[in-house]
Amino acid sequence: MSPREIVDEMMKGDAFSQWLGVDILETSKGSCKLKCRVRNEMLNGHQIAHGGITYSLSDSALAFAANAHGMKCVSIETSISHVNPVFVEDLLRVESTEVYRGKTIGIYSVSIYNQENKIVSRFKGTVHISEKSW
Repeated sequence: MSPREIVDEMMKGDAFSQWLGVDILETSKGSCKLKCRVRNEMLNGHQIAHGGITYSLSDSALAFAANAHGMKCVSIETSISHVNPVFVEDLLRVESTEVYRGKTIGIYSVSIYNQENKIVSRFKGTVHISEKSW
C-alpha cells in the first residue's frame, strides 16, 4: 500500500480525527501535513481552543507519518508545548516530521501553525514500530 492508501485506511476507522475535521494535505513515509478549522465546540472556558485539540491533531499527524512506512505503529510517549493561543475559526496547519526511525522505535516532531503562520504548539512523539504490516 502507498502512504496515502495507508492513511486513508486509518482515517476510515478514526472517528475522532473525523470529528476534528482533519483534512489530509499530503503524506509520505515519515511525514504528514494536515489542516483543521477550529470550531466553537473545541473551545474551553477561556474561549480559546482546549489544549486537547492541538494535542489530538498532533497525535493524529504523528500516527499518519509513522504508519505511512507500512508497518503498524502506536505511540508510547508524547509531550506538547502550547506556545500561543488558538481561537475559534483559526485554520491550523499541522506538520509531522520523522526525526529518527530504527527497527522498533520512531521519533517524530509535530508543529502546528495558524493561518498567520504563527506557531501555536510543538509536539514530540515516540512510537513503537510493530512487525505487523498494513
